[in-house]
Amino acid sequence: MQISANKVVSIDYTLTNDQGQVLDSSSGREPLAYLQGHHNIISGLESALAGKSAGESVKVTIAPADAYGERDESLSHAVPRKMFEDADNVKIGMQFQTTSEQGGAQIVTVTGVDAEHVTVDANHPLAGETLTFDVTIVDVRDASQEELDHGHVHGPGGHQH
Repeated sequence: MQISANKVVSIDYTLTNDQGQVLDSSSGREPLAYLQGHHNIISGLESALAGKSAGESVKVTIAPADAYGERDESLSHAVPRKMFEDADNVKIGMQFQTTSEQGGAQIVTVTGVDAEHVTVDANHPLAGETLTFDVTIVDVRDASQEELDHGHVHGPGGHQH
């Protein structure tokens, strides 16, 4: 069965950056399961996997525009340190959930700390990165009606309710 819209796809993968550094891998874990055509994974990888079948391997390099987007420097800004409950323990690399200007949940990463301010960045940590995925397709199956209704995979490697 080929990968196409509304198929559940299970993959083993290794993700590296331009320097060849491993950023993520399914090694030692269950394969990642996603629902093709439902934006469960980045668009560049979803496109590269379309038409492939179980047992095939693909190595694809994806530009930022088809991954996590380009960096937007306007999403990085300094906020008063006093806005943090435990300001003395805020460290670079910590992540916090905030509310975006549109009212949705947003994750920010601390990128700087000084005596009066904490610099936070709302860009995805991989924004601006060219990414390489080395993927082996483990399985392709039809999605259940419940998975289609919910827009994601249920069960091993997918979302659990």
